[in-house]
Amino acid sequence: MVLHEAVRLQGEEELARPVVALLLSGLAAGLAITISLLAELYLRMRLPDERWAELVYLLGYPVGYVIVIMGRLQLFTESTVTAVLPVAARPSIAGLARLARLWSVVLTANLIGVLIVVALMAGEVVITHEQRLIAIDILQKLPAQEGLKTLTLGIPAGFLMASIAWLLPNAKGSEFWVISLLTYVIALGGFSHVVTGFSQTAFLWLNGSMTVADMLLDFLLPAFLGNIIGGTGLFAVLAHGQMREDSEAAEEE
Repeated sequence: MVLHEAVRLQGEEELARPVVALLLSGLAAGLAITISLLAELYLRMRLPDERWAELVYLLGYPVGYVIVIMGRLQLFTESTVTAVLPVAARPSIAGLARLARLWSVVLTANLIGVLIVVALMAGEVVITHEQRLIAIDILQKLPAQEGLKTLTLGIPAGFLMASIAWLLPNAKGSEFWVISLLTYVIALGGFSHVVTGFSQTAFLWLNGSMTVADMLLDFLLPAFLGNIIGGTGLFAVLAHGQMREDSEAAEEE
């Protein structure tokens, strides 16, 4: 119950933030999260094309998340649990409206931030020509997914990201390891994170290897829905339901 209250209060703080603050924080998070893509790219370039190498280069995936989460920047998938708990505790139309405002502003800002960096990558501003060609080759070799598969892979990603937000209040001094471990699992499982995955698909789109329709319908929208189902539908609702049952049991005693 104490943990639930700590996360709920964090959610209340997020819901009360001005739109401009949410926009700037979300934009910064979008810019920073692309470090995951760059870190993976730099590691892959220096490793042989062997099966075991994946265990090493995927260690680059958590880097952007460490910056974003420990830097207290606004990432959409974290708010699928933190911002939902206040609304679940006191359901109202006004609360739902505040949640919709938060999600729409933060996700839009995250995607804009990602798109800025990816455009710089595609234009060979922040990476070299050789690195861009290697990145295209690597991303083109990723398994093609249809929308339904992306949605199902987005559910565990949403659950794991919500788990991070839930665990951090009790992870004093161990935040780095909690973030790194759980996001590494997302990478190992090939799960679909709407913001990080957008950096990959947007890069392919800007380099002519993917259409806008494929990017939106086969990745962005399904991943968005999957992350919400995993973070809100599974984690937040179950956590809140458990708290309510414990609270009612305590009152009966």
